[in-house]
Amino acid sequence: MKTSIIKIEGMKTIILSPKNQNKPLPGILWIHGGGYMLGMSEMVYVSCGKMLAEKYGAVVLSPEYRLAWQKPYPAALEDCYKALVYMHEHAEELGIRKDRIIVGGESAGGGLAAAVCLYARDKKEVNVFFQIPLYPMIDCFDTDSSEDNHGKVWNTRKNHCGWRHYLGDLYGKEDIPKYASVSRETEYHGLPPAYTFVSDGEPFYAETLAFIHNLKDAGIKAEADMYHGDVHAFDLMMPWTKNAKEAKKKLCEVYIQMLCNG
Repeated sequence: MKTSIIKIEGMKTIILSPKNQNKPLPGILWIHGGGYMLGMSEMVYVSCGKMLAEKYGAVVLSPEYRLAWQKPYPAALEDCYKALVYMHEHAEELGIRKDRIIVGGESAGGGLAAAVCLYARDKKEVNVFFQIPLYPMIDCFDTDSSEDNHGKVWNTRKNHCGWRHYLGDLYGKEDIPKYASVSRETEYHGLPPAYTFVSDGEPFYAETLAFIHNLKDAGIKAEADMYHGDVHAFDLMMPWTKNAKEAKKKLCEVYIQMLCNG
């Protein structure tokens, strides 16, 4: 794949595309993780977004959205949504099919992916074909799996810290905007189909399953695969393991099914 870097209203954005592209391809907005506090656009190089693009052909955009220490919510959401709109408005020059725009990410990037899809549905400016919010960070309140979690990579203490920085003055309040914490949403109709995977011992296990359950209750095609373990982001942190290999294989299968049957 070839790499290019552009600025979207001043925001650095990495674009990955096939070297010899001769037709419009699916466009994937891939949003990096880091608990809303850390991370960089270059994380796309080790992401499932890049894997899908390399295997099946796609154009991937990875935005360097503002982190919580720079500016809290809604800055990151606004930045990622700007990247989505850019993909839609510049689809022809990017070589992207407007009817195959996909949004994905891992962890906080998965949370932002879900929030972007929610925001896009309500704004009615861009139609998202499919969402891939991997083990998404979407519930700012403690859940059964995040309340007393001592898992590897991410745990209860880090989770509270991430939300505290991301929400800023909103942290601790009851009335949290749904675009900040997607778990606050009560109306799931009209959202794009979704696929995700998650470990059963990590903090985001419960909120991930709840999100998929709510989508399915609304008649949205949605699926989650669960893997045993307590390592958050195991596909990135331990890519050599059986769980990581199986998770990526299943993601590829679902991705192809969506492109063929969607």
